[in-house]
Amino acid sequence: MPFLELQKQLGINVDQWNINLSSKQPYHHAPKCHVFEKQWLECSDGIGEIRAKEECRLEREDLEECMLMLKMFKRLNTINEHKRKLIKEGKYTPPEHHHQ
Repeated sequence: MPFLELQKQLGINVDQWNINLSSKQPYHHAPKCHVFEKQWLECSDGIGEIRAKEECRLEREDLEECMLMLKMFKRLNTINEHKRKLIKEGKYTPPEHHHQ
């Protein structure tokens, strides 16, 4: 089991990210995605992995979006592309204080 010893030698914990959402917070504020994690755990508790994938799909997607923000970045990218297109066509001039 050299891989397990490697984690110990490097001082890292691969599973730590999985429990950070539920860990005690220093100022007693709930972590950003705590609500989504709680909903997903309540939905998937005790029904098994196969059923949970099907029945708790929406809760899992909400949790993943909160953690990774892929849909938000895709939406922002689309907005910026549209803005660049409008600037190129001369239909939009950004304010002076905006950086390109």
